[in-house]
Amino acid sequence: MPPKSVVWQQVRNVFESVENQVAKALQREHGLGLTEYRALQLLAMAPDSELRMQELANRLGLNQSSVTRLVERMERNQYTIRDMCPDDKRGVYTVITSRGRQIQEEAGKDYDAFLEAALDEAGSQPANSDIVACLRQMIQKAAA
Repeated sequence: MPPKSVVWQQVRNVFESVENQVAKALQREHGLGLTEYRALQLLAMAPDSELRMQELANRLGLNQSSVTRLVERMERNQYTIRDMCPDDKRGVYTVITSRGRQIQEEAGKDYDAFLEAALDEAGSQPANSDIVACLRQMIQKAAA
């Protein structure tokens, strides 16, 4: 039996491989980065379709400067706008636009297929088959 650290590294390798493949497919088919897609998805599901910048950063696992650059890119593409918090003038919200919602919905229709294809490819390697099976089971259970 391999040490836990070796197994954990293998899990990370599978995860990173799947993430990279999904990111490439989103970029190729929709011109959208994976983090942009996730940000738009979070905004689309948020109350009033908006989140404070800090909340978006926390949910995406980004620091403040990274989320600022992300939001700037999304604004340039007219996927989001910024709005001031009425209760706290220092607070800034990011709000999804109708264009942002449209691109998120279009990409969302393909996301599951991209994920499945990436898992299939990762699982085709015998060393990854158990990990991929566990990931599929976790995804299926969480989605039920």
